[in-house]
Amino acid sequence: MKKLIEIDFLNGPLSRLKELSSVFSIAKEFIKGFRTLHFVGPCVTVFGSARFKEDHPYYQTARNYGAFIAQNKLTTLTGGGPGIMEAANRGAFENGGKSVGINIVLPHEQKPNKYIQVGLEMEHFYVRKTMLIKYTLAFIVMPGGMGTLDELFETITLIQTQKIKKIPIVLHGTEYWQSLMVFIDKMAIEGTIAPEDKKLIFLTDNVEDGMQFVLQNLSKNDIKKQEALAKKTSWFFAESTSK
Repeated sequence: MKKLIEIDFLNGPLSRLKELSSVFSIAKEFIKGFRTLHFVGPCVTVFGSARFKEDHPYYQTARNYGAFIAQNKLTTLTGGGPGIMEAANRGAFENGGKSVGINIVLPHEQKPNKYIQVGLEMEHFYVRKTMLIKYTLAFIVMPGGMGTLDELFETITLIQTQKIKKIPIVLHGTEYWQSLMVFIDKMAIEGTIAPEDKKLIFLTDNVEDGMQFVLQNLSKNDIKKQEALAKKTSWFFAESTSK
């Protein structure tokens, strides 16, 4: 297993040499992500728990989302691991679409799923999250745990603070997310968020409705831009679209 340098970096001050080494390590991971994901085309990112097995209904739902994303000639992007991530990659893979995953190095060695065509492995969560947000035009958020909540609320915060453009966010599973939506309503009532912030999320139990919401709210200009950039290579960086 690779050395978990992130736990050292986030555990207070280090020597100047180690801090500098960490900066280079982080920069290297960003560059690796930029060079790989530049070529994958317009993406829809699917978040969700790594713990759901193949026989779980949520697994099949995520697989259906991957299929719909592929059928609409978009790239399915996930965190690269098992569960919901595997299911979405699998749906795209089985339907002739592009399937991309960004796996994270963890103590229990989360392995990339076998349905990824273009894959990255990263040690730094913040670099991974940046890549999942930077290269996506929409989010499908399936039932999940703390990691899924982290990804969901960071994305909403970035939209809310105008750090990224407003993009469609589908929250799938009304029963699962019911308590969360009640809490979001309470925040609006208490004035800790604006009432219009609730409109950033589309809650549904229907895959077709979720995908329709995504397609209706996708930026056509951004799709064309990403499709064009994915075809451009640089001889200076020895690049090819075969990535």
